[in-house]
Amino acid sequence: MSKEFGMSMMGELTFFLGLQIKQSKDGIFINQAKYTKELLKRFDMEASNAFDTPMSSSLKLDKDEKGKDVDIKRYRACPKESHLIAVKRILRYLKGTHDLGLWFPRNTSFFDLIGYSDADYAGCKTERKSTSGVCQFLGHSLVSWSSKKQNSVALSTTEAEYMAVGACCAQILWMKQTLLDFGLKYDHIPILCDNTSAIDLTKNPIQHSRTKHIEIKHHFIRDHVQKGDIVLDFVDTNHQLADIFTKPLDSKRFTALRRELGMSSPM
Repeated sequence: MSKEFGMSMMGELTFFLGLQIKQSKDGIFINQAKYTKELLKRFDMEASNAFDTPMSSSLKLDKDEKGKDVDIKRYRACPKESHLIAVKRILRYLKGTHDLGLWFPRNTSFFDLIGYSDADYAGCKTERKSTSGVCQFLGHSLVSWSSKKQNSVALSTTEAEYMAVGACCAQILWMKQTLLDFGLKYDHIPILCDNTSAIDLTKNPIQHSRTKHIEIKHHFIRDHVQKGDIVLDFVDTNHQLADIFTKPLDSKRFTALRRELGMSSPM
C-alpha cells in the first residue's frame, strides 16, 4: 500500500491497468468500461452499431480481395480492407459489451484449481501455425487465461493440442507455487483437454513415430504427470471452455462460453 497516495492494492490495479473495480458485500466486480469508452472515442466509433461477437466465424484475414494467398512479409506491411473491417468489428463488440466484467463472489470456494486447454490446428492460413487457448479457474472464478499462436508449426492435431497442454501446465505450476506461499497446497491438479491422443502421450513414456517430431521441451508434461502435480482428464468439445480463446465462434457458442467463464454485467 502506498501511504503517499493512500492507494490500496485494488486502487493500484485500477490506476495501472485502467480497471474499474467495484466491491460490495456480495463480491467484487472488475471490468474496463472506462478504458473501452476512451478507446471508442479515440477511434470515433461511439456512433457505430454494436456486435455481440468480436469476429465473424467466417472471416479470413489471410487472403486479399481476389482470394489469392498473401505473402507473409507483404501481409504484415500492407493490411487489406478485410483487416480494417475486422478491427472495426472488434471495436463494435467492445461498444456493445463495455459493461461486462468478471464477477468474484465472496463466498466462492478456493479449494479447487483446474485448467482448460485447447488448440485450433493450423488456424493461421499464412504461416500454418496453430493457436493455443488456455484458462485456469480457482474455485468457480476465472483467474488466468491466454490465447497465443504457437511458435512452431504442428504436424498434427495431437501435437497442437499437446503443445497447448504444455502452456496450460506451465501456468498451473506457477499458480501452484504461488498458492503454496499462502499455505494452499495442490496436487493432481486437473487439466481438461478434448483430445484423447494428446492425453495418451502424457501416459506413454516410450517414443514412437507419432512423437519423434515433437520438441523435447514439451515432454516435461509427462514428468509432472508422473510426479502427481497434474492429471490430464478428457472433456467433450461442447464443455471445453478454452475453445473461445482459439478461433472465431458463432454468436450462440461464443455467448454461452463467455457466460461459463464468469463474464456478466454488474450485479
